[in-house]
Amino acid sequence: MRATELLYVRVSYLVLNIPLCVLVYSTALAAPPYPPSPVIKQMVWAPVDTIVRKATGSDNLPITWADDDALYITWGDGWGFEPKTSEKLSMGFARIVGGADGFKGTNIRSEAEQLGSGRSGRKGWGLISVEGVLYLWIGHADQRGGQAQLAWSGDHARTWSFADWKFPQFGLMGFVNFGKDNDQARDDYVYSYSHDNGLADSPADRFILLRVHKNRIIEREAWEFFERIDKSGRPAWTSDFEARGAAFRHTDGCLRSAMTYNAALGRYLWWQQIPAPKGSPDRGDTRFEGGFGVYDAPEPWGPWSTVFYTEKWDVGPGEHGDFPTKWMSGDGCELYLVFSGQDSFSVRKATLILMREN
Repeated sequence: MRATELLYVRVSYLVLNIPLCVLVYSTALAAPPYPPSPVIKQMVWAPVDTIVRKATGSDNLPITWADDDALYITWGDGWGFEPKTSEKLSMGFARIVGGADGFKGTNIRSEAEQLGSGRSGRKGWGLISVEGVLYLWIGHADQRGGQAQLAWSGDHARTWSFADWKFPQFGLMGFVNFGKDNDQARDDYVYSYSHDNGLADSPADRFILLRVHKNRIIEREAWEFFERIDKSGRPAWTSDFEARGAAFRHTDGCLRSAMTYNAALGRYLWWQQIPAPKGSPDRGDTRFEGGFGVYDAPEPWGPWSTVFYTEKWDVGPGEHGDFPTKWMSGDGCELYLVFSGQDSFSVRKATLILMREN
């Protein structure tokens, strides 16, 4: 068996006795940026041959659980689900119904579809449903690989409105997803994040966290930046961009990511791509080979710890991974990663083993 993954547990090189029906690899790789999780002992992946792949030829794939009980995604640089679009789109939309073990995806045709490729094509980076409205962070808003722009849809992705403002400082914004139609939200705010760089394909040393009241999402002046944890242990927020602080640090390791709240465990799970090595033609391209980390915390600003970390997964992880809340078990220990490996809508089951379990 080829040793290609590091499963970061309390002893990095400890080999655990596990059933033969699951896969775990261990090797000495660069250390993750945070210590092991105090709650989650291990993340175990289902065998490679159980991975389900749909919408071949498409990537990116941010996902959210909406009020009508369906999952909605944007997909990029492809043709979506069968029957596929006749033209290759830089950004398209789709609706997914059913469970992880038997879902069906259908393309949603919209005038907001985008043409183009690479940096010239606008793409969907983050998606959330709040009180029946879909909100979308569009990347490559300048059509040169940078900036983020907000869009929203009140009819489940058929028509979209676009904000008349942008975040020129952020190239890869996403939303923190809280259950169905955001019904598990921690408060009346919607939270977003981005690596601290204006270009979508250039890694940064840290992630930035933002928030806005759910009734003012489309107003630029209502957005606030996480600044720091104050002396009382509470987060301090600021409207001053220059005063923004780090919600997560990883030197040259912050790029594409997705954060989801696991309500049963009371933990935030943050999937983060490990950028391709320096010198690579596209440091954001890990469709066919590469690694990622999964981190957890009690709050979206931390403190963060490591659940899983590998620089080379046993399959290509894609440039985006997400744990949709609809496909989490009642105890939060069984979940599914939706990832864009091999340029497709790929789904793989993961099982969390908790510290309190034998």
